[in-house]
Amino acid sequence: MSIITKIRNSKIYTSPWIVLAIDIAIIVQTFFIANLIFYNFKLSLYNSHLFHHVPFIIVFSFISILIIGSHKGIVRHTGINDAINVFLAATLFSFLSILIVYINRNLGVNRVKLFIPTSISILLIQYLLNIIVLIASRFIFKQIYQRLISGKKSRINILIYGAGDSGLITYATISNDKNSRYNIVGFIDDNTSKKGKQFNGKKVFLSTDIDTRFIEKYHIEEIIISIQNIKTLRLLEISDKLVTQNVKVKIVPPVEKWIDGDLNLNQIKEVIIEDLLERSPIKVENPLLKKEFLNKTILITGAAGSIGSEIANQISKYNFKQLLILDQAESPLYNLQQDLKRNNVLNFTTIISDIRNKERMESVFNNFDIDIVFHAAAYKHVPLMEANPYEAVKVNIVGTKYIMDLSNLHKIEKFVMISTDKAVNPTNVMGATKRVAEIYAKCIQEKSNTKFITTRFGNVLGSNGSVIPLFKKQIKQGGPLTVTHKDITRYFMTIPEACRLVLEAGAMGNGGEIFVFDMGESVKIFEVAKKMIHLSGFKYPEDIAIKIIGLRPGEKLYEELLSNKEDTLPTYHNKIMIAKVKDIDCSKITSKINSLSKLKEKSSTKIVFQIKAIIPEYISKNSEFEKLD
Repeated sequence: MSIITKIRNSKIYTSPWIVLAIDIAIIVQTFFIANLIFYNFKLSLYNSHLFHHVPFIIVFSFISILIIGSHKGIVRHTGINDAINVFLAATLFSFLSILIVYINRNLGVNRVKLFIPTSISILLIQYLLNIIVLIASRFIFKQIYQRLISGKKSRINILIYGAGDSGLITYATISNDKNSRYNIVGFIDDNTSKKGKQFNGKKVFLSTDIDTRFIEKYHIEEIIISIQNIKTLRLLEISDKLVTQNVKVKIVPPVEKWIDGDLNLNQIKEVIIEDLLERSPIKVENPLLKKEFLNKTILITGAAGSIGSEIANQISKYNFKQLLILDQAESPLYNLQQDLKRNNVLNFTTIISDIRNKERMESVFNNFDIDIVFHAAAYKHVPLMEANPYEAVKVNIVGTKYIMDLSNLHKIEKFVMISTDKAVNPTNVMGATKRVAEIYAKCIQEKSNTKFITTRFGNVLGSNGSVIPLFKKQIKQGGPLTVTHKDITRYFMTIPEACRLVLEAGAMGNGGEIFVFDMGESVKIFEVAKKMIHLSGFKYPEDIAIKIIGLRPGEKLYEELLSNKEDTLPTYHNKIMIAKVKDIDCSKITSKINSLSKLKEKSSTKIVFQIKAIIPEYISKNSEFEKLD
C-alpha cells in the first residue's frame, strides 16, 4: 500500500502537541525573518544576539497557544473558527512580547535579564508574519491533504444555490468531507449586490446568469439548493428552471433536521415532488392537546392506514392511559405495532377487527373504557367504490354508524371522524357515502352527550393508492405516466400535517362541527407528472411520455372543500375553519339512513338510488348512475 493510499484511508489525526511544536517552530522562524526585514536583510552586530531571545520566544509562544487552544483544531478540517483561534494566539504572544520590552525599557529591570531589549517595530512585523504564516500553513496543509485523498477520482462540478450562511455551511461540509467527489464551481444567488463577489475563493453568479450555455461552459452536473426557510413557491420556481437544464437538483434539509446541529453530506438529497407540493409545515403548539389525551383511553379505527397510523404515532407522544389500534389489515397493523414498540410506546393494544362486525365492535367497547375515538377506517378509492356501491355502504355508512352508535351508547367523550373533500357536492359513490356519514354524525349529535366531530380535507402525499406513488412506479417501469385529464386539479397535504390538524380540530370541537382545513392552492396533476419526470432525471416527452386516459367513473376535474350552500367560520387556528352547513331534517334523514343500512339488496342501481334520496346534491359524473339524476 502506497503512502498516499495510507493517508487517504487514515482515520488517525495529528497529535495537538505536534501541532503546538510546529507552531512554536514557525514563531521562532518569523522572529528571525522579522529582524531581517527590519534591518533590510543586512547583518549587524546586534543580529548576533538574536539566539538569546529564542528561549523567551519558545516559553511565551507555548503559554499563548496553550491558553487559546489553537493547537487543538484538526488541521485537515481547518475553518474560520480555527483561523480566529490562531489569530488570538498570535495576538496574545505579541502582547506579552511587547509588555516585556516595555517593562525592560521603562521600569528599569534590565538587570534582571528577562529579555534583551529589542525594537517594538520588529515585534509588530513578527505579529503580522505570525498571523499570515500560521493561518496560511493550516489552509495549505488542508489543501494538500484534500488533493491527496481525492486522488484520481472523477470530480462532479456543482453550484451551490444560496450565498448566505446556509450556503457557506454547505460549502464547508462538502470541502471537509474526504469522500466528497464534488468540485464547487461557485455560488448562485438572487441578490444582485453579491454578483461577482467571492466566498472562500468561489465566485457568486446571479440566478439569471444560469442558462444552458452557462451549464455547458462550466460542465455543471448538479446544483444544491441551500436556502433555509425557503418558500415552497420559490422552491417550485427554482426547480422548474433548473430541471430543464439537464442537471440534478438537490436540497439541503432544514437546520432542525441536521444531526446534532451539524450538516452531514449524506443529508443533501435530490429534490422530490413532495418537497415541491409540501407547504410550510404547520406547527401545532397547543397545550390543550396534553390535557386532551392525559390518562385517556383512545381508540383508532383504520389504524393501519396512512392517516390512522400517523394519528397513532402522534398520539403516542402524549401521556395517554391506553391506545387501541384497530384494523382488519393484518400485515400493515403488525408493522404499526412494531413501530410503536421500537419507539418504546407502552400501554397500547392491537386489535384485528372489521368495523362491519357489529358483535365484535360491541365487545371492544364493552371490554375497554374508551374516552376518545378517531375513526379513520373507510373505503376511499373512487373507481373501486363506483363499481362496488354495496361494499362502500357497508363500510363507510354501516360500519361508521355502528361505531357512532356504540360511542353514543357508551357515552364516549369524543368521536372524531376523518372525512374527505369528495363528500362536498359528491359526484361518486365514495364521496356520497362519506357525506351520508357526515350527516349521521350531525343528527346523532342532537340527542347525544358524546361530541361528534368531523374533519374534512383533500389528498395526502404518499398515502396508499395516491397519485405520487403511482407515478413513481410508472417512472421506474419506464412510463408512460397516466393522467385522467390534462386539466384535472387536486389539493395536497402531507400526512403529518393533516394528522396534526385532525388532533387540533378534535381538541377544539364541541360536537356537531365539520372542520375544514386550509389546503393551500390546488395543483394540476399533469404538471405534477411533468415535474416528477424531470426530477427523476428524464426528459418529457423524449424519455417518458404522459398518457391521457380519460376521467374515471365518478371522478371530478377539481375537488371542493365546501359546497355552494356552505360558508365557514374561523377558529383560533388560522388553518382550521368550521363549515356552516344547511339545516337538516334529521328525523327524515335518519330514517332513510337506517333504511339504507338495513338494505339486503345488492343491486348497485337500487343502492345508489337510495343514497341520492338522502343527498339531493349527489350528481353522478362519468358514471353509469347518471341515469338516476
